[in-house]
Amino acid sequence: MPHTPSRNRKRRLRIALVLMSAVVLGSALLTGAARGDDTGYGDWASWSKDLAGSRYAADESRITAADVSGLTLKWAFQLPRIPNQMGKSQPVVVGGTLYVGSTDGKFYALDAHTGATRWVFDATTVAGPNTQFDTDSLWDGPVVHDDRVFFGDHRGFLYSLDRTTGALRWATLLDGHPMRNLTGSPVYYHGRIYIGVSSQESGQGATYPCCTFRGSVLAVDADTGAIAWRYYTIPQPQRVGTWPNGVPEYAPSGGAVWGTPAIDSRTDTLYVGTGQNYSGSGGDIDSILALSAVDGSVRWKHQFVNADTWRYTCWDPTAVAGGFCPGATSFTALDYDIGYAPNMFSVHGRQLVGFGQKTGVYHVYDAVTGQVVWEDQLGHPVPSGGSGGIRWGGSYDGQKLYVATYQAGPGTLFALEPGTGDIIWQTPNPSNGCAWGGASAYPSLCQLALTPAVTSSPGVVYEGSADGKFRVFSADTGQVLWEYDTVRDFAAVNGPGRGSAMSGNGGAVVANGMVYVQSGYYPFYPSSPDKGYVLLAFGL
Repeated sequence: MPHTPSRNRKRRLRIALVLMSAVVLGSALLTGAARGDDTGYGDWASWSKDLAGSRYAADESRITAADVSGLTLKWAFQLPRIPNQMGKSQPVVVGGTLYVGSTDGKFYALDAHTGATRWVFDATTVAGPNTQFDTDSLWDGPVVHDDRVFFGDHRGFLYSLDRTTGALRWATLLDGHPMRNLTGSPVYYHGRIYIGVSSQESGQGATYPCCTFRGSVLAVDADTGAIAWRYYTIPQPQRVGTWPNGVPEYAPSGGAVWGTPAIDSRTDTLYVGTGQNYSGSGGDIDSILALSAVDGSVRWKHQFVNADTWRYTCWDPTAVAGGFCPGATSFTALDYDIGYAPNMFSVHGRQLVGFGQKTGVYHVYDAVTGQVVWEDQLGHPVPSGGSGGIRWGGSYDGQKLYVATYQAGPGTLFALEPGTGDIIWQTPNPSNGCAWGGASAYPSLCQLALTPAVTSSPGVVYEGSADGKFRVFSADTGQVLWEYDTVRDFAAVNGPGRGSAMSGNGGAVVANGMVYVQSGYYPFYPSSPDKGYVLLAFGL
């Protein structure tokens, strides 16, 4: 049940200036040119819906708090179940067509009303077959502009296709490192595609010559695929020594850019978060970057943690003791990066930008100066993975900010007052989430954790859980209005499917009276290999 805390019970990090003024309703960031929308009424053309990162379907009028209980499954589409790969490419919907990537390197255009396939593009025809480090997965979400659709893959390629036929316009490899990949989604703005580059290098063990990857943010010409500018988050790594087992050591490295940028069209400023070091120390790790969208120069930046050297080896106490996780004495390394896509909003004429972090803190800054405005401790810091914090993204509906925590005992959905950070309501993941539905058969796997980015439309908020449930909440009170268990078999339009935990990275997409979500994320509830993960479409 939702809970509205008293002021003296709020968990708060109150820093510097607190704005007590009222929110300017219907912020200009959600309308017109600032949205960056040039598509039709009710479409959802990019990961964040608009340049400002609102994840708010302002045009949705059919699905309301009064009617949402009538949502039913209209169709399901199965995406191949490949070991250790997650179904998490958030779709977009434009002009009655849904575009989505798959775990096997296929990119689909589907009829948004029926799920019927219109065309398929195979990214492996460009990127080639699997190699030691590469997989075929398409993890990020696409963006549509005019007659083109743009998306990235796990190999580090950015693609431009004709959105009507699926014909390839161009493909550009954004980084030459063998372990580069793309997890954040592209943003279209003024003839360019903006995207960050991340990496699998943090997942390598103690025998890997760690590490040489350096994260970056790029602007790419949308017509040609040529790179217009690149901002590196880390200096060029150098050989600095030898690891205890004789493997070469390089540093500094890391600073992956996991999330999707936001852009302020009035100042041509791009905002994005960065990840931790993989080796050594230094660079723009665990930072917010405010860059010029024109040339990539720094407008301002803010670093949250300046000593955060972490990779998967830090989960192994013997490797930590052996010196492969510098700065850690035991199971204490941090990993407090920012994979969160920023939210931009206006309070009493002042432009603000908000970021969630794996420490569980939601940070708000003056978008122009970088001055701290307020910070709220919503989750709790958990070393080696930051699972108690805030992951991929929140939503802003012109009145409230909606932010969810992950494995925060339990994960909780918050509604915040944008000018002050006051908690308007908070609703924990229902305590019975693991007691019913398909996840109830796997109590050792089930988690009360809110995994996806949050989405909203007038009067309602959408969020999924690691317990396999997709839920819709009242924007006014936080009450659960509707829930659906996805850990079940589906007779999908293209073959048998079975859901799992609700997908991380992307969240619900709300377009023209329909809601689209993916189910196929960690924890992976058991299923047969022939039953793929599922993209689900709901309507009234």
